[in-house]
Amino acid sequence: MIDVQIVRDNPELVKEKTKQKGYEVDIDKFLELDNDRKELLAKVENLRQRRNEIAALMKGGRPEQALIEQGKEVKIQLSEQEQYLTKTENEWLNLLKKIPNIPLDFVPVGASENDNLVDKTWGEKPEFNFNIKNHWQISQEKDWIDKERAAKVAGSRFAYIKGNLALLQFAIINFVFDTLANSEVIKKIAQENNLNISDKPFTPILPPVMIKGSVYDQMDRLEPREDRYNIGSEDDLWLIGSAEHTLGSMYAGENIAEQELPVRLAGYSTSFRQEAGTYGKDMEGIIRMHQFDKLEMEVFSTAETGLDEHKLLVALQEYLVQQLNLPYQRLLKCTADIGKPDAAAVDIEVWFPSQNKYRETHTADYMTDYQSRRLGTKSAGQFVHTNDATAFALGRIMAAIIENYQRDDGSVRVPDALKPYLNGREIL
Repeated sequence: MIDVQIVRDNPELVKEKTKQKGYEVDIDKFLELDNDRKELLAKVENLRQRRNEIAALMKGGRPEQALIEQGKEVKIQLSEQEQYLTKTENEWLNLLKKIPNIPLDFVPVGASENDNLVDKTWGEKPEFNFNIKNHWQISQEKDWIDKERAAKVAGSRFAYIKGNLALLQFAIINFVFDTLANSEVIKKIAQENNLNISDKPFTPILPPVMIKGSVYDQMDRLEPREDRYNIGSEDDLWLIGSAEHTLGSMYAGENIAEQELPVRLAGYSTSFRQEAGTYGKDMEGIIRMHQFDKLEMEVFSTAETGLDEHKLLVALQEYLVQQLNLPYQRLLKCTADIGKPDAAAVDIEVWFPSQNKYRETHTADYMTDYQSRRLGTKSAGQFVHTNDATAFALGRIMAAIIENYQRDDGSVRVPDALKPYLNGREIL
């Protein structure tokens, strides 16, 4: 949720930035409600004070009839004004929650994802002297993925991950946790990117995969609602679409000790998305599934270090992909594509040889204090700044490894960084 003072002080800027993000919010109506709310609050406070004064005068004996009548009149007026205030505050809050975060100055202005800006390309695309296959064809031949039996049990867009592919997934998980827990790696990457921040490592977390609807709303990640799974319980529980949803809300309503910042978390969880509106897309393989596993990074920091933490997360994403020697491009996402709570966002797209193009595998989101304001997460009396970023979406990164490391006999080479986690194996 945006700081209301920003809207009061810079209404034209908020209008412009809201439009750049592709949202339609009546800022003038909000400011009108804001003024009405302030006036009603003043009236209600005055009436409450007068009610208390009259109550004090009525103590210690039989009060005069005029005072009794006056008390009744104040009570009626107070009830009316409180009702007006409640109605106005509800409208005010609903409009405030619709106002998106303000994009930072360096975010490209654009109308769609087509206006995202590629600002870096890394790695050599592999060359093959044989007819290449996609990850799905290779996985079928190796019996690594069983979608037919999964469809029998759970429906389409589910899969059993089997054999060496399951082992590869756990190798990636252990590789990521080892990397993010290494303060020397954090320090090296921070220095290489001129970031004046702590070398504090990430704490491994296995978060809940369910979240209360009210908390999901506070995270401002409940929408698009048609892409979420509601389990229909009395507690209004939802399945998370990413570990960030329960990592980012972990400190809701809390005041984090200043000396604990930054709080850096590395979470692993199964995630669930309905993939609404993607009928017919990526039906083969494990690129776009209803259930998938992800490794996420979440950081809580001060306002002063928030942007540098964002840059650290992007640099860590690049480091992890580089360690797997996968070619990629880095995108600065434009205003229309960064999302409502984001002030800035970066994507990484890894090369898929079978498609002859880069495909999104990572996102890094910087929310400033937009999320923490709704969650009530503070430190030293100030709302903290939050960042989240993909370490690896496991299905997508395994698909990229299979395609980039395939051999002519249908086997797949193991990236050097993962060999120690597969007992030194070189071929799958």
